[in-house]
Amino acid sequence: MGLFKRINQGLKKTRDNMTGAINAALHGKNEIDDEFYDELEEILVMSDVGVTTAMEIVEKLRDAVFKKGLRRAKDVKKEIKNIVAELLSGGEEIDMITVPSVILVIGVNGVGKTTSIGKMAAMFKAEGKKVILGAADTFRAAAIDQLEIWADRAGVDIVKHKEGADPAAVVFDTIEAGKARNADIIICDTAGRLHNKKNLMEELAKIYRIMDRQLPYADREILLVLDATTGQNAVNQAKEFKDVAEITGIILTKLDGTAKGGVVLAIKNDLKVPVKFIGVGEGIDDLRPFNPHAFAEGLFEEDNDEE
Repeated sequence: MGLFKRINQGLKKTRDNMTGAINAALHGKNEIDDEFYDELEEILVMSDVGVTTAMEIVEKLRDAVFKKGLRRAKDVKKEIKNIVAELLSGGEEIDMITVPSVILVIGVNGVGKTTSIGKMAAMFKAEGKKVILGAADTFRAAAIDQLEIWADRAGVDIVKHKEGADPAAVVFDTIEAGKARNADIIICDTAGRLHNKKNLMEELAKIYRIMDRQLPYADREILLVLDATTGQNAVNQAKEFKDVAEITGIILTKLDGTAKGGVVLAIKNDLKVPVKFIGVGEGIDDLRPFNPHAFAEGLFEEDNDEE
């Protein structure tokens, strides 16, 4: 299944919710008036786009409608789609050029962290890259066991210690194994506990020091996994993690299971953190690199608009 079709399917609940409401607001309109703009802002906020971003979209649309003389519902929706794509663009690229490159993945339990790592590993392997995983979330044994299952499923190597081991030691051993085995990409499952921010900061700082020492010139991504079904709670979680970690991007999971896909806009525009991957299904190939234009098309994909 192609990228656009898979994303379109994954965004069905959000599209039905948001685009359906926008269609209703536009229905029978002979001109785009203040009432429509007010309705649009409310629809966007209810779709977890966030108040600030919703207001920005509406203002950009007002300007475009005035300057371009837009009247037809189809043209107005196309303009909204273009505005959304523009707001989402920038920073979504994954540049893993150095050999090896390192990806650290953080996120609280239940958001799909381990699953996302396994799917990333499978994706990179399918691209012909040699991947090694590090089970550095040693706080719970289940995390290590789950990652090992995904390593087997993806057909990649894994480095692990026992439950309760020093996460930084696991990262050190994974990096050494990656160098020895000529791995292209090292992916480490790291801490995801927010209940004690000081401990989390210290743990991550130790890991960063090891990476700086062992791979000083390696490309590096620090990706936070968020569950799209939690809507604005995902945004709040991202804010908390931003306070303690140098996050370079977001992996947003379970988009296919929610009508709150607008949260992508809140994360990118309000928090200024790019979305790097989105999860649009349960399959091993359902984690996809984020494409702003494909996402916007998926949100507004509808060829049966009223004129």
